[in-house]
Amino acid sequence: MASSQISSSRSSWTKKQNKQFEEALAMFDKDTPDRWHNIARAVGGKSPDEVRNHYEILVRDIMQIESDQFHVSNYIRTGNSNLNGRAYAN
Repeated sequence: MASSQISSSRSSWTKKQNKQFEEALAMFDKDTPDRWHNIARAVGGKSPDEVRNHYEILVRDIMQIESDQFHVSNYIRTGNSNLNGRAYAN
């Protein structure tokens, strides 16, 4: 995978784009022709490769959570609104 593809897969996503992404995933299942193009159109501002990579990252995260390899307890709540109420524990 080229470095430009790696960086685009890690591109920032707004809350609105993530919501649109979730809704589009529900609308366009794995059997939908041109699934990633349709999802990219629904999200806006993202390429089909970016939405496919975002999906693959989501699937990996879910698999880690389900296999207990990801510990939510590593996060702590704070009052800092710049961090959306979360900070990473060291």
